[in-house]
Amino acid sequence: MGLRLLAIADFSPRNAAERSRGRRRPVAATGRRQQRHALRFSLVFVAAFGAQAALAQERPAAFVDVATVVPGLVADMRYAGSHNFVGRPIDGYQAPHCLLTKPAADALAAVARDLAPQKLVIKVFDCYRPTRAVENFVRWARDLNDTAGKAEFYPDLDKRTLFRDGYIASHSGHSRGSTIDLTLATTDGRELDMGTPFDFFSPKSWTADPNITPQQHANRMVLATAMLRSGFRGYDKEWWHFSLRNEPFPRTYFDFPVK
Repeated sequence: MGLRLLAIADFSPRNAAERSRGRRRPVAATGRRQQRHALRFSLVFVAAFGAQAALAQERPAAFVDVATVVPGLVADMRYAGSHNFVGRPIDGYQAPHCLLTKPAADALAAVARDLAPQKLVIKVFDCYRPTRAVENFVRWARDLNDTAGKAEFYPDLDKRTLFRDGYIASHSGHSRGSTIDLTLATTDGRELDMGTPFDFFSPKSWTADPNITPQQHANRMVLATAMLRSGFRGYDKEWWHFSLRNEPFPRTYFDFPVK
């Protein structure tokens, strides 16, 4: 954008026409001063914009590695590997780390402490998600021939309905840094039975689905109750999905890589 300001100041129609004829008229002193000011401003703007773009590739100070904050955390970061509905690592995940804003991580640590007396730990599947990963999902959803993960993740679903039914969207709360996908496990690593696997595209994954067993429902309620008590809100169509109510960046979607 700074370069555009420079172009406007230095390539007016009159100057461009004269240059095309092989000459350029003298510019009045006032005009020269205006050009210098425009040039100075544009250079400052370019420098600032370039620095901002570079910083966008690095983790902001407001984000932390959740494993350093939440006791006993088990990380199974699905999109950093191939065990996901796409069937391959997703753009933007360069390492299997769970990153969240500091307030979300602190709230999740409170959940972990709350569950510890029940000998339960938190197991995370996804945390902060770069916007480039969301774009990767959108491209995948539009490729109707790419169905490698259908048998495990959406056996009863026509891929053409993913957008209509809300399973894939062009924006994700995960990109704001305070949303997490998780389940509960025992201290020996055994996941609690929640009725469906993580990322299972089906009404069976709705938190209040009436077709699951009483024990599966009870397990979902243990997770939901602990999360709500520590300041998270759930998503009724995904038992594993929670967002911090008072998230620090409610309108900002980040794109720095997970590394």
